Amino acid sequence: MGSGRLQHQRYELKYHVNEAKAFRIRDFVRGYLEIDEYSALQPDLSYPTLSLYVDSDGLETYWCAINGDRNRFKLRLRYYDDQPDTPVFFEIKRREDNVILKERGGVRKDAVRWLLAGHMPERKHMLNPNDNEAFVAVQRFCHLSLQLNARPKMHVAYLREAYENPNHNNVRLTMDRQVESQPSPTPRLIAKSPKPHLVFGKKVILELKFTARYPKWFRELVETFNCTQMGAAKYAEGILIKGEDWVRRGCSPCSPENVLEEFLTAEKYRGLFDASTPAKA
Repeated sequence: MGSGRLQHQRYELKYHVNEAKAFRIRDFVRGYLEIDEYSALQPDLSYPTLSLYVDSDGLETYWCAINGDRNRFKLRLRYYDDQPDTPVFFEIKRREDNVILKERGGVRKDAVRWLLAGHMPERKHMLNPNDNEAFVAVQRFCHLSLQLNARPKMHVAYLREAYENPNHNNVRLTMDRQVESQPSPTPRLIAKSPKPHLVFGKKVILELKFTARYPKWFRELVETFNCTQMGAAKYAEGILIKGEDWVRRGCSPCSPENVLEEFLTAEKYRGLFDASTPAKA
């Protein structure tokens, strides 16, 4: 989703539904919203959504989520394929009481390693060097990352079916399937983890997102399909189910597998490891 359609401040309600119910919800929601432009291009109406989460070695942002802190944030890199010349978005997702605040900035993939190593962004690293809002968002991301001494911890992938109003962005509905996670200690921007954990099994994660008043038809949807609100934090749930040791073992720098992954990353994103190499035009 482009930054022009981003809901910077919103409320989110999440539900677990089975596939049969998800198909019925699809028919229901089409009376109010349209399939978004990215979902419309896919034969199954779902596009890959990929994230690399960064956190401290003590998993501070994970524990803030588990403890239910009213004011917390998480840091992630969001992208949609593993091609070296497509953008990656540095995102800060905050929760302040019941409100979700989101900032993001598009970055060139050949700048990812440089920024995650602790350097501050330069205009040449940005997808659009003239986008001041995006540049400030990436600066804030890097400041928070430095404060946490954050490193890559987890790769999360799923298929997203999304609906929106083409005239405004105050209401959005998504259904996420096949949510997978796996520890990932290097800045690899992969499309598929080799040994992923299926976080929610076969359940579909339904998310209702709105920026102002709760739409009446959202209430009708929830009542019609007997949906029960519950948590669905993809990053935190993946760790909670498998345990912190799973993350620590997977992120061990001594693992031969991780050394190989680092080498493959360098091969794919040429210039990623050379600070003197300018970002590609």
